[in-house]
Amino acid sequence: MPDISLTTLVLLCLAAGAAGWIDAVVGGGGLLLLPAVLLGLPHVPAASILGTNKAVAIVGTSGAAVTYLRKAPVDRKAAVRIGLMALVGSMTGAFFAAGISSEVLRPVIMVVLVAVAAFVMLRPSFGRAQAGVPATRRQVVVAIVLVGGGIGFYDGLFGPGTGTFLVLALTAVLHLDLVTASATAKIVNVCTNAGALAMFAYQGTVLWQLAAVMAVFNLIGGMLGARMALRKGSEFVRGVLLVVVFGLVAKLGFDQWTA
Repeated sequence: MPDISLTTLVLLCLAAGAAGWIDAVVGGGGLLLLPAVLLGLPHVPAASILGTNKAVAIVGTSGAAVTYLRKAPVDRKAAVRIGLMALVGSMTGAFFAAGISSEVLRPVIMVVLVAVAAFVMLRPSFGRAQAGVPATRRQVVVAIVLVGGGIGFYDGLFGPGTGTFLVLALTAVLHLDLVTASATAKIVNVCTNAGALAMFAYQGTVLWQLAAVMAVFNLIGGMLGARMALRKGSEFVRGVLLVVVFGLVAKLGFDQWTA
């Protein structure tokens, strides 16, 4: 485990729990978790931050996925097809992530955060259940290649916002309602995390002791979030997500400016 203060460790664990909750409800827990680890461990190489983030995230995502599988409708066929492509995509992205520095990673995360915040602000209906029509064969192929491969590659390379992007893409391309899209996205997200984590572990860039401690909180947050999403839906998370995103943008922007 890196040499960090007890205060930093506690804050990272709380961030992991909150990220697990957000990711299970609305997706995008990485928008909180990865920047939090980046801020808490400013002198740790970016590859180690990404690897540790994946080790933490896969635990919470798996817990949320199990909860959804038990209690929510899931497009299992789509999840398996897209998940397999996402597994390959994330391993490829993680392979290239080894050469990325924190100086490059920070502004990229800022851009992603701002883009997601703008989308959520401009779409007040984000998080509401939507009825759709059955997807065509062409749309299924697009989902497998672009959603699975493209978002999988992104998750392995950077990661923040992957859960949200998956929910949005599955809703738009396959016309899934939001609950089904969220549940399906969790299974795909487990695959992207697994692929990236396998590559990071092979490269020896995972801080396993820190990840194990944070993963406990991420798992608890993920399972609680999934249960809450099934009871109340995800619309109420919209305001919280915006506050978190803008706060992180401000902090990362300050660090980038003073670097």
